[in-house]
Amino acid sequence: MRHLEDVRIGEVHELGRMSLSEADITRFARSYDPQVPHLDGTIASGWQVAGVFMRLYVDAVLRDTAVDLSPGIDELAWLRPVRPGDVLSGRATVLDVAPSLSRPDCGVVRQRGELSDDRDRPVMRMTFYSLVRRRVMSSA
Repeated sequence: MRHLEDVRIGEVHELGRMSLSEADITRFARSYDPQVPHLDGTIASGWQVAGVFMRLYVDAVLRDTAVDLSPGIDELAWLRPVRPGDVLSGRATVLDVAPSLSRPDCGVVRQRGELSDDRDRPVMRMTFYSLVRRRVMSSA
């Protein structure tokens, strides 16, 4: 299990790949973002794309990290449409590590999250935060 003391500024996590089918896009649109370009399966909702990033990030990083929650994001930008069959790959880069002002048992990790399509064109970028627990030291 990784803790705050294991996190280094500049470290990069490759998150893996995922694609969305037309059926995935229309199913999400019907439930959460019923705008015409999403309902007809032409392009994925930006919120669905952000969800793809989160799925990849949880699988590649959070499962093995002592993280409590996310105190938020500063930026979320959708840079180009995601179409059915596009293969998205993710990356998270640690930008900063700082003590938490409200939780002495944790620190705040600021990261840049990115998704690119199979032609290596950026489709989404965000700056986000994770609250990561410190390693508990035994008092002997």
